[in-house]
Amino acid sequence: MQRFTIPRDLYFGDNAIEYLATVKGTKAFIVYGSNRLESDGVIGKMQDYLKQAGIESTTFSGVEHDPSVATVREGVRQMNEFQPDLIIAIGGGSPIDAAKAMWIFYEHPDFTFEEAAKPFNLPAMRNKAHFIAISTTSGTATEVTSFSVITDNETGIKYPIADYNITPDVAILDTTLVEKMPQKLVANTGMDALTHALEAYVSTVANPFTDALAMRSIEMIVKNLVKSYNGDMEARKQMHLAQNLAGMSFSNAILGIAHSMAHKSGAILDVPHGLANAIYLPNTVLFNSKNAVAGSRYAEIAQRIGLNGNNEQELITALVDQIKKMRSELGMAGSLKEFGIDEEVFMSKVDNMAVTAVADPCTSTNPREITPEKMKALYIAAYNGEDIAF
Repeated sequence: MQRFTIPRDLYFGDNAIEYLATVKGTKAFIVYGSNRLESDGVIGKMQDYLKQAGIESTTFSGVEHDPSVATVREGVRQMNEFQPDLIIAIGGGSPIDAAKAMWIFYEHPDFTFEEAAKPFNLPAMRNKAHFIAISTTSGTATEVTSFSVITDNETGIKYPIADYNITPDVAILDTTLVEKMPQKLVANTGMDALTHALEAYVSTVANPFTDALAMRSIEMIVKNLVKSYNGDMEARKQMHLAQNLAGMSFSNAILGIAHSMAHKSGAILDVPHGLANAIYLPNTVLFNSKNAVAGSRYAEIAQRIGLNGNNEQELITALVDQIKKMRSELGMAGSLKEFGIDEEVFMSKVDNMAVTAVADPCTSTNPREITPEKMKALYIAAYNGEDIAF
């Protein structure tokens, strides 16, 4: 038996945060990271809408790029004082991830991060509060996923939390909130979303529901990402929807080794997550295409986005070339070396990255099994910008 879980409600389009004027509740706790949301008037507008709904609100700001245990604990402390029945997270992946973790420990104060990091181990939620997530970037899709990652800065331990209980109750995709995204962020988040959709489509636990979302997302991303990067605002709005479709897909189908590689190298090599995926994706497609089922699915994707090929292998090659073409048009590095990673530093880290990438949870749903030796070879090929042949 399989399960498919998404938010109960999704509000989208221009000025979709107007929904907050109709929401039910008494007290709302708003979590965000960027002060830009204050200076742009977004937080004030949210509080005005909540006031119209008869809801008192308070804010928690300054969530860092990789949300920490300390930030989560401080948020929980403030929640316990305020006693909200509604938690609203707005921003990119970090503040929404942080708010999800705050929610867990607000509801279950005796629970631990160690227990929370055990997959699908959370107790029942929504005893004290419901959760609304509002995304201001177009890539992570954490507004519709069952995931959160929190880092203990004192020990360096990352706590990946995966449980359908923390899938938000409501997701809001206000397409006006992404109009001012910097070009580099458009590129990085867009390629992250493409990787989400491609990996979900070939996942070993993909199903007809995740397939439909992933395929439509891929079509929309290929059509709109480069246009969005070049300033086409309608394309940017379409990308905000496309990344959400990919999120609903991978939240249920999980991912693959491109993400495993990005997870284990991003912090060590200081490579932005979306860029890491963009560098790793072509070779992971080539690697996985040796699996018969995955190969046929990649060929199907190529056909659906209008690529040409006389046979399955030619279609797979066309898909890989399309990924590289998009990466280039987005001004992204094609290799770790081109990005500026020192070779000596890379070689000193690659063995450990390979071992930990194999152990990453995303590897478990990759369509082709992989060893640390082959994972290392993938990393080295990505460093040099070379195609693999194994």
